[in-house]
Amino acid sequence: MLATYPAMFLLLPLLLHVLVSGPSLVVCAAADAELQYTVVATSTLKPGAACLGHRVTPPANVSWVPLDFQHGPCSSSDSNAAAAAGVQPSLVDLLHQDQLRADDVQRRLQSPNSTYDESKGQAGTSGETDTSYQAKVRAQWGSRKRNRPTNEKQQGSQVSIDPAATSGDGGLLPGVIQTVVLDTASDVAWVQCVPCPVPPCHPQTDTFYDPTNSGTYAAFPCNSPACRQLGPYANGCINNQCQYRVTYPDGSSTSGTYSSDLLTLNPTTRVSNFQFGCSHVDQGNFDTQTAGIMALGGGPESLASQTAATYGSVFAYCLPPTASYLGFFVLGAPRVAASRFVVTPMLRDPRVPTFYRVLLRDIVVAGQRLNVAPAVFAAGSVLDSRTAITRLPPTAYQALRAAFRSRMSTYRMAAPKGILDTCYDFTGVRSVKVPRIALVFDRNAAVELDPSGILFNGCLAFAANADDRMAGILGNVQQQTIEVVYDVGGGAVGFRRNAC
Repeated sequence: MLATYPAMFLLLPLLLHVLVSGPSLVVCAAADAELQYTVVATSTLKPGAACLGHRVTPPANVSWVPLDFQHGPCSSSDSNAAAAAGVQPSLVDLLHQDQLRADDVQRRLQSPNSTYDESKGQAGTSGETDTSYQAKVRAQWGSRKRNRPTNEKQQGSQVSIDPAATSGDGGLLPGVIQTVVLDTASDVAWVQCVPCPVPPCHPQTDTFYDPTNSGTYAAFPCNSPACRQLGPYANGCINNQCQYRVTYPDGSSTSGTYSSDLLTLNPTTRVSNFQFGCSHVDQGNFDTQTAGIMALGGGPESLASQTAATYGSVFAYCLPPTASYLGFFVLGAPRVAASRFVVTPMLRDPRVPTFYRVLLRDIVVAGQRLNVAPAVFAAGSVLDSRTAITRLPPTAYQALRAAFRSRMSTYRMAAPKGILDTCYDFTGVRSVKVPRIALVFDRNAAVELDPSGILFNGCLAFAANADDRMAGILGNVQQQTIEVVYDVGGGAVGFRRNAC
């Protein structure tokens, strides 16, 4: 078991530093014109046919696990990963689903009493059908006897079996591998469980988790504290077993028995009595590459909350620049020098505890601040691992767009693509001189974006909200190559560039 790390092991000293430090050096550092742009080969902005592994060595934390994008050559749940890049959803579909997810985030923020009341099934979506830009990890659910055979296809598995990760008596081994999508904007983790006929369940690449084969599985009784805290996710009682239901706003849903079992992330990191939804029925368009969702939100049901005593309410991830590379997910404070992070306060609203927010203060383009009025950013920005494109207040977006276009005037513009209205035709262009963009958060936490977080399918990878009163959303495209540390207990968010 990984040792317990204080929640503020990394972030508190740096947060105190930025509280008293002077103005950001971003503008000064960019005074040299050569530092205002990055020359990028256009071929590097799209995934290739082969998985190239990790660009950067993953952190030393023993709790880390590999992370990949769905439908890419590194996809761990594809039997033919090289062919996976050819089955991605269309850009039109991806952007449509992304807008619906962003709309749903706004609805939940504007109607706090709904507390992500998925049982209402309102118009919109949580992004279940947006599969191309979903980050996923593999973990092992349950346990099995040493002498019990398994039909799990473990060739090429990122998670191996080690006696150190077994139960105390050494008589049990981790169970079946399940591929789950990381979701920082939901609270209830779930995987499909036997019995789960198809339909109503969705087909999945992984072997179905069968709780009857696990020596550590337990269903929660209806009068248990875990069942009582489910709130809007509670769905009654069957045979004194607690039932849950999560209905996403597009009508997709999962329901079954609220349960606990051993969760093994890697050979040395396991979570005993992990609480999750054992789904026996789901409806809607769920991707065959995944068995369910790993919820990381701020509610008591999420993985982050359940492991708070061991990992100090700290988790982190780094999303790779394209699907040709691997990223990572980590529980606990990073074992990386604090000086390599910039830190900003985390904002929480008790009416919507699921969301983690930060306060954007300004944007720097090619060394020049946009100087948008602070009031424009007053609603904060939600950090979301599953929304792809960052949403900005219209005033801020219009200023960003104008600055970006003026510095990209040597390139031929192309027709808009859905919500992306600043697109370019790079046909025949081998390299692009991209203006550097940095997001400046509260306490002068300046985060320079990777080129993969600036251009998306040849377009500026930002979009505007309907009005300035709405909260922004920091999407996963802008988070690429950046380790994002959620220090929930310490109330801070850290960013480390070029981490994967």
